[in-house]
Amino acid sequence: MPNTVKNHSILCYEEQINHIRIVVTQLKTKLKKILLFISALFFTYCNSQSKFDLEKVLKIERSDMIVVKIDSYLNEKCEYGQKIDRLNEPQKVLLIVENLEREINNGGFNQFYWNSSGDYANETIDALIKIGAKKTAEIVKKANSKFKNGIVPKDRTERQNELELIQEKAEESWNDCDSDFYKYEENITELLISYVLRNKSDFEK
Repeated sequence: MPNTVKNHSILCYEEQINHIRIVVTQLKTKLKKILLFISALFFTYCNSQSKFDLEKVLKIERSDMIVVKIDSYLNEKCEYGQKIDRLNEPQKVLLIVENLEREINNGGFNQFYWNSSGDYANETIDALIKIGAKKTAEIVKKANSKFKNGIVPKDRTERQNELELIQEKAEESWNDCDSDFYKYEENITELLISYVLRNKSDFEK
């Protein structure tokens, strides 16, 4: 086999291995988020009758579980977004950011827009900026731009109808946005905890 062909084969093989590594890393991230969400649901069920104790939650060793438990408390409080007006503004910020993260890790931007979490797709950009995740906010802004005038319909039925019209053209861009999101160039978990600490009194309510 000529050296040029051999070198090309080796290069292709290395590219395939790198691609597999990236996919495996993304799958691990998604699985971790799903498992955390399941454990959070179990936590909520077991503690539904007890009062939320922020100080106790903040002492948990794992930072990701701190966010998951606060998110679970807020979801229970607002009946999983059905009565979001029960939350104050800082609480809404955390809920909106966690809804985004959960949906993207589970099924990407297409799923995010299709489900009820997409009701707050426009507000998600501002929520990310408030916690200091400006790069992630730009990813969401890019994904949102595929909708007419860059505005995602708040009504779920209207949004789903438009989604069916644009998803074929938007799919490639959304896949890129998914990949950019999975890189986690910003530590969303730590940014959320810092945000909670800056607005501690609002999360004790």
